[in-house]
Amino acid sequence: MLVRAGDDGMLSGEIGEALNVRQNTTSTNLVILLNAGLIRNERQGRTVRYFANFDGIRELLSFLLEDCCGGRPERCGPLLDEIAFAC
Repeated sequence: MLVRAGDDGMLSGEIGEALNVRQNTTSTNLVILLNAGLIRNERQGRTVRYFANFDGIRELLSFLLEDCCGGRPERCGPLLDEIAFAC
C-alpha cells in the first residue's frame, strides 16, 4: 500500500482505516516495519506520514532472491519468471 502511495505516503490513520485494523495494531506493525528498514516516517506537525523505503525493500528482495535460495536459483525460478512477466 505504501509502495503504491509513492511520494505522497500515508498517515497512520489512513493506513489503519484502509486495512480495517485498530490504531494500536497499526502502530505496532508500523514500528516493526520501521525497525526492519522497510518503511520510513516523517513528522508533519502533529502527525506522522509513512513512506515505503525502496532501498530497504530492494535489499530484502535481493537477499530473498539471491541468498535465501541456498545457492540454488532454480528454487526461485518460477517466482523470478512471474516478476519478469509482470514488469
